[in-house]
Amino acid sequence: MIPNVIDRIFDLFERFGSLYYGEDATQLQHALQVAELARRNRCSDALIAAALLHDIGQFMDDAGNAAETLGIDARHEISGAAFLSPWFPPEVTEPVKLHVAAKRYLCAIDPAYLEGLSQASAISLALQGGPMSPEEVRAFEAEPHYGDAVTLRRFDDMGKNPNWRVPDLSSYRPLLEKLLLAPVHNS
Repeated sequence: MIPNVIDRIFDLFERFGSLYYGEDATQLQHALQVAELARRNRCSDALIAAALLHDIGQFMDDAGNAAETLGIDARHEISGAAFLSPWFPPEVTEPVKLHVAAKRYLCAIDPAYLEGLSQASAISLALQGGPMSPEEVRAFEAEPHYGDAVTLRRFDDMGKNPNWRVPDLSSYRPLLEKLLLAPVHNS
């Protein structure tokens, strides 16, 4: 029997969603806003799900985003994609895995993007390796899902308003269930 991973995801948001990650919005507000930006821009269901779940790796160590606030790159994009990959297709998990690399990429190719980073994002950029080298840029552009990762990254940067009201987490359950690789059984 397959456990209900969506219930587990919702539980993680319940436990850690009220935490702040160096921006004015909470983790949950941020996730919902990034997903809403993807929805409003008529992105695919998979990219909307990736937008909602892109920072789920922040919750994997039972400390929310504590590692990065302590000056440690916890590689939340990797742990988040690993958590999601048994359940969701690459169209969801790869943009999650690549969204930090997308920030490094954009900083390398667009000086205005680098200048526009929030203070928290600039600090985490340093922890994550700084702007990509020309070789890293070429390798990133060869990734099959790099375009979606860049789109996700741009939404990620915009979803930080503590006063923007968007649909709640439960509104995404049908979309997530539709994208699951295997049927869900309540256990």
